Amino acid sequence: MAAAGSAVGLGNIWRFPYLTGQNGGAAFVVVYLACVVLVGVPMLMNEMALGRMTGKNTIGTFQATGAKPFWLLLGGVLAIMVSFFVLSYYTVIAGWTVGYMATSLVNAPIPFKEFIAAPGYVLPLTGLAMLVTVIIVLGGISGGIEKANKIMMPTLFVLLIITIVRSLTLEGAGAGVEYYLVPQFDKINGMTVLKALTQAFFSLGVGWGIMITYGSYLPKSQSIASSSVWVGVTDTSVALLGGMMVFPAVFAFGQDPGSGPTLIFEVLANIFPQMPFGNIAGAFFYLLLFFAAITSTMSMVEVVGSWLIDSKRWNRKKATWTVGIAAFLVGIPSALSNGSSEYMSSVTLFGQTGILNIMDHVFGTISMLIVVLTTCLYTGWVIDTNVVINEISEGSPYFKATILAGAWKFFVRYVCPIIILLVVLNVVGVIG
Repeated sequence: MAAAGSAVGLGNIWRFPYLTGQNGGAAFVVVYLACVVLVGVPMLMNEMALGRMTGKNTIGTFQATGAKPFWLLLGGVLAIMVSFFVLSYYTVIAGWTVGYMATSLVNAPIPFKEFIAAPGYVLPLTGLAMLVTVIIVLGGISGGIEKANKIMMPTLFVLLIITIVRSLTLEGAGAGVEYYLVPQFDKINGMTVLKALTQAFFSLGVGWGIMITYGSYLPKSQSIASSSVWVGVTDTSVALLGGMMVFPAVFAFGQDPGSGPTLIFEVLANIFPQMPFGNIAGAFFYLLLFFAAITSTMSMVEVVGSWLIDSKRWNRKKATWTVGIAAFLVGIPSALSNGSSEYMSSVTLFGQTGILNIMDHVFGTISMLIVVLTTCLYTGWVIDTNVVINEISEGSPYFKATILAGAWKFFVRYVCPIIILLVVLNVVGVIG
């Protein structure tokens, strides 16, 4: 449940719909589903198995398996950095959802660009999102994170269904359903595949150290195969429901489905006030986004905190508060990068403008992909892959006894590395 909650996040409800809108609608959805099945789930199994095999945090997993400095740096240390730095700006976006929930509820919407440029709104809300995250993580895996997910995940699904029903009952919603569910395969090209792969990794949470960390908590009796499938199915279901919630409303009000990252906060924010009881629907929607964000931020804190607990012998309270406060401070430039500070908003690096966009590109995309590729190569070619297969088979005896083990080994050694490498080369601009 904790691992599924970590995978379900803003990537499902914010990122997936706007990428779908920019990349051909239903055609993108078909490619995305193939990416999840053929690459995403095998990588989930890989990371969970490594974590349970060693019982260590992300860095400890590579150390325990005898990793040389190269693999330790790119597979372990970089994964910790990904979780920490993504946490620093992810809570900024989580704070936006709280602000829009409040303005929707009182029926006093604030233009998106004006809202995110106001430090008096953004900084306190970022702090609130981080505080909620820290308080939950202080309860530990079963007492905090798992218990919170047992409440938040079902609630998230209920809120999704409520909003979907409201969206589908709008006049003109059928055009959005057709756009989302009827694929036009001529819209699929190489870029569609690469975008879908990147989204699959971002959404499922591989490459962040999260699944290795949660894998280390799994008992031997737990099936890694079924857990990975469960995480993949849950995460993908929320993404698909997110699209079903967004596109009928977008088409019903004649908006552009390819509006990009602002689709949720600009387009839908303008749609809700035009609906009967739109303020209630809007508040529900942004509450849903906040739940989705917090289920992910909890996991990011846990990844870094578990390393501090294991390697520095800190107690959970000290580690969690340290990570939360440090990430909040590091996230201030991201919070101020949308108009509050001219420098933070205009600085350009790696083709990205604004600190938040730069952080997302460097850590939420490039670094994450490097960690996925490193972990895949490490399992497939550096250590004995059969040892990992034996670990997966613990609690899943059918796995080793069928062709699944051989297929998984082939994918980890050949298919996944090649595909991931192509994505990395695309992201850094080597191929287009």
